[in-house]
Amino acid sequence: MVAGSGTMTVEEIERVTVLGAGNMGHGITEVIALAGYDVTMRDIKRELVDDGYGSIEWSLEKLAEKGHLEEPPEAVLSRIDLEVDLEAAVVGADLIIEAAPERMALKRDIFAELDEYTDDAILATNTSSLSITEIASATAHPERVCGTHFFNPPVKMDLVEVIYGAGTSDETAETCHAFVESLGKTPIYVRKDVNGFVVNSVLGPFGDEAGWMVSEGLYEIREVDAAMVFQRGYPMGPFELGDLTGIDVGYHVRKEAGKEVPPIVEEKIEAEELGRKTGKGYYDYESGEGADYERGQGESVDTLRIEARMINEAAKLIGNDVATPEAIDTGLRLGAGFPEGPCRRADDLGLDRVLEKLESLHEESGAQRYEPADHLRELVESGRTGKAAGAGFYEYGDEREYATIETTLEEGLLEITLDRPERLNALSQEMAGEIVHALDDADLDEVRAVTFEGAGDRAFCAGADITGFAGIEPHEKEVTPVHKHVAEFPRPTLAKIDGYCLGGGFELALACDLRIATEGSNFGFPEIDLGLIPGGGGTQRAIRMLPDARAKELIFRGDHIGAERAAEWGLINRAVSESDFEEIVEEFVSDLTSGPPIALRKAKRVMNRGRDADFETGLEMESQAFGLLLGTEDVAEGTAAFSEDREPEFRGE
Repeated sequence: MVAGSGTMTVEEIERVTVLGAGNMGHGITEVIALAGYDVTMRDIKRELVDDGYGSIEWSLEKLAEKGHLEEPPEAVLSRIDLEVDLEAAVVGADLIIEAAPERMALKRDIFAELDEYTDDAILATNTSSLSITEIASATAHPERVCGTHFFNPPVKMDLVEVIYGAGTSDETAETCHAFVESLGKTPIYVRKDVNGFVVNSVLGPFGDEAGWMVSEGLYEIREVDAAMVFQRGYPMGPFELGDLTGIDVGYHVRKEAGKEVPPIVEEKIEAEELGRKTGKGYYDYESGEGADYERGQGESVDTLRIEARMINEAAKLIGNDVATPEAIDTGLRLGAGFPEGPCRRADDLGLDRVLEKLESLHEESGAQRYEPADHLRELVESGRTGKAAGAGFYEYGDEREYATIETTLEEGLLEITLDRPERLNALSQEMAGEIVHALDDADLDEVRAVTFEGAGDRAFCAGADITGFAGIEPHEKEVTPVHKHVAEFPRPTLAKIDGYCLGGGFELALACDLRIATEGSNFGFPEIDLGLIPGGGGTQRAIRMLPDARAKELIFRGDHIGAERAAEWGLINRAVSESDFEEIVEEFVSDLTSGPPIALRKAKRVMNRGRDADFETGLEMESQAFGLLLGTEDVAEGTAAFSEDREPEFRGE
């Protein structure tokens, strides 16, 4: 390796140093140690380092209590060293992550010193808003400097933005990207050093435009928050979010970027009402009830005005080669908890509609913030107006790209992964539709069996995403056909359950033919606590699978039960240890994919329909299916294999 070349690979990273022991510093340190790396945590005073270490100890104990650690907390802590002296902390480190307070002068001083003490280490900064290029200018080797923006709290948040400075080499960025993946996190590239990077750039108008709408007297604060949550499915309203993060934080970011600030924000800054941390912001958290907006408020709010601006920011980033649509959507889903990315949402809305809204606002107000991005105009002018047109930010051909699930087909097994780990794989309308599409699109000549599992290590599916069903009208007969599709799919289905399996997720698992769960998983129907009942077949499947008293206990009380009790009651097939989980699943899958397809299909159909019929009708259905199977080539193959003492090779004929 050439000193200062920035060509270190992730395989060569053995020791990491984190500079800072505050909330971000100790959180990043914990994540790195959990991934198996040796890491040194350094701060300017011993008490700061000790406090950070204490926070890591507390966090690890909590993770252990919840069964989320694969080794004792002491083993993780043994990989963490503590240091106050900067030179001693960084000597021998392969990667250094600076997590000092957000002051440019301080960061430049640190990087200047790092230049003296290191030869070929990669130098990363966890800044959330400052210029990577300016920080790197304090060193003689800007090619070795990269941004690695973790989100707070690092242990829980899955996203990390990997940001190029003007001088960052591809090798450095790629190594940082691979390092983030080795931590079990999801990195996205930010290929140019723009203010706000990706997530904060696109998220900015969420609060900014809401502030202008209220400042102009068009709507009340509660109306806007209610509209964005209950109509559009966002996890919280823009004003509620401002109170959570600190109104002053957004204010200073706008000021640094030279952007005009909505009057309502100026008023809160002047009154020193900065949100939750001061007890009062847009809502009152001391003498009031906090964010007390309700469903039904804000039905007339122009939500497209806010979303159009976010989409426009995304288009600017794409047009300037800062990030891809995939990176932006991943960033906003994981970093901000959005139900879907802004680019996907834009394609659903129609880019021509978004452009028309921006042009109208720009013409009416003359405000620069509504000026449509060149890339947005180009897409619309070329006919790429969204999903309905077959292309927008994304292509929509016969080979559909999914946003909330992942699918693979190999050796007869269709694996469907629910891929919203940031929302505990909650079942949204989009996810439900994608599952239905994946099943409808499956080639039954190729698919022998289907498995469902959840991404991440916390949940199979923690329930229906209530905000995602905001547009459903009362009294509709069914929210989604997904549970029916799974139950009636003409191939065996198996739910691989690891973690929470609740509400709509539990219903999805019950719609499968087979269910295997890790011992730490838990099950339940919490809908009753929301004043609801299960809406995807849960009441009917539970009452058919369980004695009346147990089914009603499960539904009426809304309590969770563990995997062992679920197995004892007959709700799942097996409750197994984490170490045996994949092996047991593979045994089931092997039997399903190698079994006779026609017989399995007939058996599923006869059992499902016969269960709801009287005994004599069920026997008649069984007899008919048996007779039909006698004429298949699979039966001939099965008989021959038995006679020849070999494994049959069923072809579904």
